[in-house]
Amino acid sequence: MSKVVVNTSLTLDGVMQAPGDPNEDLRDGFERGGWAAPYFDQVMADAAAEGIAKGGALLFGRRTYEHFASVWPNMPEDNPFTAVLNNRQKYVASTTLQEPLSWNNSTLLQGDAGEAVPRLKEQPGEDLVVLGSGELVQSLMRHNLVDQYVLLIHPLVLGSGRRLFPDGGVLAALRLVDTKTTTTGVVIATYEPAEPTAGKTI
Repeated sequence: MSKVVVNTSLTLDGVMQAPGDPNEDLRDGFERGGWAAPYFDQVMADAAAEGIAKGGALLFGRRTYEHFASVWPNMPEDNPFTAVLNNRQKYVASTTLQEPLSWNNSTLLQGDAGEAVPRLKEQPGEDLVVLGSGELVQSLMRHNLVDQYVLLIHPLVLGSGRRLFPDGGVLAALRLVDTKTTTTGVVIATYEPAEPTAGKTI
């Protein structure tokens, strides 16, 4: 049975909106996109390569998929992630997109993600890796479908923007299973779901 691994960048105040590009996600008038780029180093590149190499298919929400699909098919082939992202099987959770999808090896999930993703997890193969896709992650959390979180926590407070764990979200007790720090101060923390300690208020 496959696992669902969430891999995403966020700030100290939990913002995950538009880490890679200023125009990546302008919702709510967000003007601080591209905040993660100055922190990228070889440690982060190695961790990203390791994570993608371990995983099988990629799992996207509609917005993140459309952004990736507009960028990666045009990236130079000597970029170490180009071939992986373009050639890897990709599943997209969306109620508005229609087949055929434009990006190579992309399949639109049928029905609600809470029902479709468990069917994917039952198939033999490697882990399903979720890149970005905050709304999808929140949906998967509501259905207890996330098996691991790899959070790249940047030493930055933005003060605004869409957060991975918003107010009113689900309760999730996690345990830290691995951590490493990049040369730019980004903490790469890996968590897995854990049962709350008996009698403890969270």
